[in-house]
Amino acid sequence: QVQVVESGGGLVQPGGSLRLSCAVSGSSFSRSVMEWYRRSPGKQRELVATITDRGSTNYAASVKGRFTISRDNAKNTVYLQMNSLKPEDTAVYSCYAAWGRGYWGQGTQVTVSS
Repeated sequence: QVQVVESGGGLVQPGGSLRLSCAVSGSSFSRSVMEWYRRSPGKQRELVATITDRGSTNYAASVKGRFTISRDNAKNTVYLQMNSLKPEDTAVYSCYAAWGRGYWGQGTQVTVSS
């Protein structure tokens, strides 16, 4: 059974940084597109960043230039480095493994506040 586990969320001041991690079980990780989503209260879920199996990346306009997605296939882990955080980045961030039927993690809370 595939498991997706996020970590690294927390409380950070505006302008600060956090790095989220997403550990995935299963042998298909290296061949899979991986995505980070976020959901804020009262808003729809938003696709934040995508990384393909070959390392190509894509970002939402709202985070481009501030967030970086990366992967380490040896560790079955994908990362989201978040810099210059803003209060509007506050959300639950979830990792999605886009293979088979698709697999979600439980999410990790990021709160940007002074």
